[in-house]
Amino acid sequence: MASRPHGLQSPDFPLGSTCRATTTLQGMTVHRRPFVGGNWKMNTDLASGVELAQRLATSMREIVLHSDVVVFPPSPYLHSVGKALGISGIGLGAQDVSAEANGAHTGEVSCEMLLDLGCTHVIVGHSERRHGRGESDELVGAKTQIALASGLTCVLCVGETGAERKAGLAHEVTGRQLRVGLHGIELGALEGLVIAYEPVWAIGTGVSATVSDAAEAHREIRRQLSLLYNAELAARTRIIYGGSCTPGNVQSLLSQPGVDGGLIGGASLQAEAFLAIGQFAGEQGRRAAGSAT
Repeated sequence: MASRPHGLQSPDFPLGSTCRATTTLQGMTVHRRPFVGGNWKMNTDLASGVELAQRLATSMREIVLHSDVVVFPPSPYLHSVGKALGISGIGLGAQDVSAEANGAHTGEVSCEMLLDLGCTHVIVGHSERRHGRGESDELVGAKTQIALASGLTCVLCVGETGAERKAGLAHEVTGRQLRVGLHGIELGALEGLVIAYEPVWAIGTGVSATVSDAAEAHREIRRQLSLLYNAELAARTRIIYGGSCTPGNVQSLLSQPGVDGGLIGGASLQAEAFLAIGQFAGEQGRRAAGSAT
């Protein structure tokens, strides 16, 4: 078993205690605010990206009262999309960031630059960068560390390939990605961490994990967080699903134990589809907030 970072407490996370967006921990109920991210990937042009942002800004005003909604446009459009979002309450995020603070790194974009553009979030370790661009777990970890240190909310992606899943290695892979991705990061720096479970075999294929598969993966990731840090950190960290989430399956997926939202790909490019997903997450957040009062 991997060593626990910095001598942190022994895990006592009650695996059976998770529910839709809450965890009961030592007699206290921990509520996790739903998170819905729209990863536009390398899509839209300037005009269509701004138009989409404007439509979302107008239509999601109620949703953002009870859930976090963030869009991740292509980096050349961050400034314009941010202006279109205005004060709507929708966050602005980047799809990647450099592991370097600044300097002679042609083509790279730093955390400081993203903050200067008004970004609040960044995606790190997406499977299309791990597998399509050969990014190692160590590089993903360096990006995670610098993103969190800068004050950005970091959406750390983990997930197995189809071959790894067939070989029975799914939990081993996500556990390794978490251990290396969070190596050297102190507990106090993880306030801005969101974990996205993205089964690689489901991304962009139209095939989604079954609801029981998704729930099991999220439960295991939360268990791994408790092993690496402690039960409290595991209970309050949001773990979202990122494998072909659509308006057709959002209710079944987000109703599963410990699934706290979604990182949405293709459906986020359609205002109506993204709105439908956001409405369900927002309603979950509203109910959770109501039960806490």
